[in-house]
Amino acid sequence: MRRSTAAAVGTLTGAALIVGVRLSVSAPAVPAAAPPAVDLAGSGQDAPPSKKPSGKKPSNSDSSDADADSSSEGAAGGTGLKNGIFKGTAVKNPYGTIQVSIRVEGGKITAADATYPTTADSATINPPAIASLKQSTVQSQSADVDAVSGATFTSESYVKSLQAAIDKANA
Repeated sequence: MRRSTAAAVGTLTGAALIVGVRLSVSAPAVPAAAPPAVDLAGSGQDAPPSKKPSGKKPSNSDSSDADADSSSEGAAGGTGLKNGIFKGTAVKNPYGTIQVSIRVEGGKITAADATYPTTADSATINPPAIASLKQSTVQSQSADVDAVSGATFTSESYVKSLQAAIDKANA
């Protein structure tokens, strides 16, 4: 009986020490990468020379949502989007807020960028997910992009904000 009592006390003491040590050790801090700056106008790609307005009247609807580089000229081919830089609405999800900006040249989406959270798990999940979504946006020329596995909330927020930016480019 003494041996079994001693064994039980020893086992409980060892377990308590292990749990105590595990609770006192904090997880290593994951360095949070800053989200890339949304700089579609100067992203290093050569922009074609500006075309002269085609005589159409500029649209005055919600001009504060498009950057100063936006023009009201119609697309000369492409998807019928107005040339310029357009920001979608900021969409919140349980992990943060995502806002997409698109650059349209020649009526086609030539670049997409987004601001997104980069804290905790978002620092490892969001950067590759957003990169994939941006690439899909330019390829599909629409908000019809596939969600990234493991980044469902990010993907859904990205698509909603992207659609808002495309709607502004259509207006």
